[in-house]
Amino acid sequence: MNVEDIIKTNKKLPLKQRTMIHYALVSNKIREAFAAALKPFEVSEQQFNVLRILRGQKGQPANLSTINERMVTKMSNTTRLVDKLILKGYVERWVCPENRRKVEIMITEKGNKELERIDEVVLQTESKILENFTKKELEQLNTLLDKF
Repeated sequence: MNVEDIIKTNKKLPLKQRTMIHYALVSNKIREAFAAALKPFEVSEQQFNVLRILRGQKGQPANLSTINERMVTKMSNTTRLVDKLILKGYVERWVCPENRRKVEIMITEKGNKELERIDEVVLQTESKILENFTKKELEQLNTLLDKF
């Protein structure tokens, strides 16, 4: 099915407009698939991203600025995301003893264990989304997306 069929228009769209609509449709489909995969864990895509960033710190704490810089989806409500993860016991936060204006955040053991469970489902979701692509096509797609 092509873009024109999906948006139910009879006219052929200009290439740039068609491309942007196509990109938006694919982006939404991917986001919906990940939201559905994460729903049983009661974790949002952004919370999952924060947990992965903290795991990537390899036992070192991060601050809000570091988390925000590394977020796939940039947002200003990182504090709220961290607060929700603290309530779930997945991360802990404390004031830095050397600089009382700096707040340090670290993933907990419980957070790491839950993240391992989530990782399996996310990998399955990624495989399902990309199942119709060959390795060469994925390499080409990544080359094209790098132009953004």
